[in-house]
Amino acid sequence: MIGCRRLAPHALSIVLCACLAAAARDDSPVDVAALITRADVRAALDAASARAAETTADQIRFCEIPAPPFKEQARAAALAQAFRALDLSNVRGDKAGNVLGDRPGRSDRPRLVLAAHLDTVFPQTTPTRVIRNGSTLRGPGIGDNCRGLAVLVSVARALRDAKVQTGGSLTFVADVGEEGLGDLRGIREVFDKTLKDRVDAFVAIDGAGMYLANVAVGSRRYRVTFKGPGGHAFADFGTASPIYAMGRAIEKLSSTQLPRQPTATFNVGRVGGGTSVNAIAAESWMEVDLRSPDQATLAALDASFRSLVDQAVSEENARWNTPRAVTVEMSVVGDRPAGLTPPESGIVRTALGAARALHLTVPLAESSTDANVPTQLKIPAIAIGAGGSGARAHTPNETFDTVKGADGIGFAVLLAIALSR
Repeated sequence: MIGCRRLAPHALSIVLCACLAAAARDDSPVDVAALITRADVRAALDAASARAAETTADQIRFCEIPAPPFKEQARAAALAQAFRALDLSNVRGDKAGNVLGDRPGRSDRPRLVLAAHLDTVFPQTTPTRVIRNGSTLRGPGIGDNCRGLAVLVSVARALRDAKVQTGGSLTFVADVGEEGLGDLRGIREVFDKTLKDRVDAFVAIDGAGMYLANVAVGSRRYRVTFKGPGGHAFADFGTASPIYAMGRAIEKLSSTQLPRQPTATFNVGRVGGGTSVNAIAAESWMEVDLRSPDQATLAALDASFRSLVDQAVSEENARWNTPRAVTVEMSVVGDRPAGLTPPESGIVRTALGAARALHLTVPLAESSTDANVPTQLKIPAIAIGAGGSGARAHTPNETFDTVKGADGIGFAVLLAIALSR
């Protein structure tokens, strides 16, 4: 019980609300070993295992519906239909395009949000047919995150089939904008508006394998645009080039020495510019991703990158003796917060307890997922893998092996029940 000191009547309602919110967001660990002995919990786990093939079928079906960045509507409609078929209540969309469905418990709080993202990294023109060869599925996004969506649906199905009644409530969310330039726009909407101040714990189901990410890897993403006078490749030779300046910047970034701990990474993911092979470009651009689970390390890498871009421009102008011919503009196109849900927190200990109860090995990990947002807000949050095994994520030839896929479903089911108390 949360202790509250006695106050005058005019302040009592304010403090009562704060106490109730604190009580709802109880992050003490759950005794999963005892929980798993309940008949309804065992029935839910059995139902999830028995219908693993249906989860795989959902995974394929969802994946063959295109969901490119900012165009997730068709796949969102399929998830809304699945939510309704599983008798979730108040199935709706929000302003960002997320799909939500509720499963009320005996009480409204605590409320667990179980989420999986809808979007892929691939453009609209990418073929989405999934090819199956034995236990292996091949197709863009088949693991990240069609598997997560299928497991999300599977959890709701298992709870319905076993008629599990939870103490608190669950909200299932299929969210937009997790990948690339989406910058977590879907889950930001959930916490900023759709379910503002109504979430007590959060689990993202994201990608293949068995992992428990309690470290939120932050990122800073830029679109860097270089501009210059341009000209004819022969007649205007000697004019400073935005593409050369960009090349210098890329070379400097690729040569940057990074610390071993805390970890940090960089990537130039896209480049473009120019008009013709025989024209000096008037403009070029690149999109850059900087990452670290440590906010100070990320800030240092960010400052270093900004400096090397300026150096590259100065060197290009100096090379051709054309001061200020090439200029640069840097626009932030993504800013994910870094953070940590401590290993000793209730949500992590409960998840590890669920893994032990199912005799699974689920290592702690660090990752960049929808869980970054609630982690920054100090709401208990983790991300988990959806079982099976995957390879070549974010490529058109991504694969998912369904062997041991049922492990991920069972883990998600037991964790959802445990965190719903």
